[in-house]
Order: sequence, then C-alpha cells, then structure tokens
Amino acid sequence: MEFLAEPPMTLTAPDELMAEYLDFYRDTVLRKLDGLSDEELRRSRVPSGWAPLELLKHLAHVEMRWLQWGFSGETVSEPYMECRGGRWRVGPEETFDELRAFFREQCERSREIVAEASWEDRAASLGGEVPPEDERPALGWILFHLLQEYARHVGHLDIARELADGGIGE
Repeated sequence: MEFLAEPPMTLTAPDELMAEYLDFYRDTVLRKLDGLSDEELRRSRVPSGWAPLELLKHLAHVEMRWLQWGFSGETVSEPYMECRGGRWRVGPEETFDELRAFFREQCERSREIVAEASWEDRAASLGGEVPPEDERPALGWILFHLLQEYARHVGHLDIARELADGGIGE
C-alpha cells in the first residue's frame, strides 16, 4: 500500500493546503495501524484505556459528526460513538477491515462536502440544534478543528505503535 507524503512546502492556497494536510493525517492514521495484530489493535497501552481500533472508530465518527451532521445538517443514525465508562467502545464483532472501510467512507463523504462549499459557509446545525447563524462555526473553523484533532490523535498513535512494536516515524 502506498501512503501519502506530507504536502509540498510550495503549496500556498489555504484550501488546497488544508485538504492535503487532512488527507495526509487521515492516511497516517491508517499507516500507524497497518500491520498491527488484532490483539494490538484492541489493546490499550496507556492509562486512559483507549485502544488503537477505538481511536480509528472515534475519528470516523468525528468526520461524520462535524461535516455530515453538523455542517451539512444531514440525518445520521449515530453521530456519537458509543462510550462506556467514558471510553470509546468497539465491539468484539467489529473488525479492523470493517472499521477501516467505515473510516474511509466518512473521509470520502467529508471531501465531497468540502468540495461543494466555501470556507465562509456556516454549519447547518451544532450538536443537533440550530442556533442563530452567527453562532454556528464556519467551514474553515471546522476544518482547522479537524486538523488539530488529527494531529493530536496521530501523536497518540505514534506512542501506541512504538510501545506495541517499536515502530516510529511518520
């Protein structure tokens, strides 16, 4: 499998830079999980208790929640991932292949939504409610929020991967 490189330093258009960096981080999440055994994907190596497979599912729901449900106002059946005891939950019947496909579907839908909008467009809703337009985040804000969330969670996966098998790097 070929993975994306970091966007070129010569790229200056903000919308293109954001799109390429989001794809870079989306790709990096999958690269960090690629090759881990099912046991390692489901095993937590940190005190907070999350496992890499739970983080993948969480990020798929983040895409769905912010862009489909929040920005576009689409009806989605489960905008929030199931949590138990404050932890994300992945059932024993859920496989890495299924969750990877779900993640990719959410990312593809996000790309479609972004391609049809401008950075100044306001979200249709916020958490299922429809506040006044000036209280709804703009697409640009949402994309920056997603980028910081990905950067933070890729850092978490860096640590989990290094503890699992010594793998380091982008």
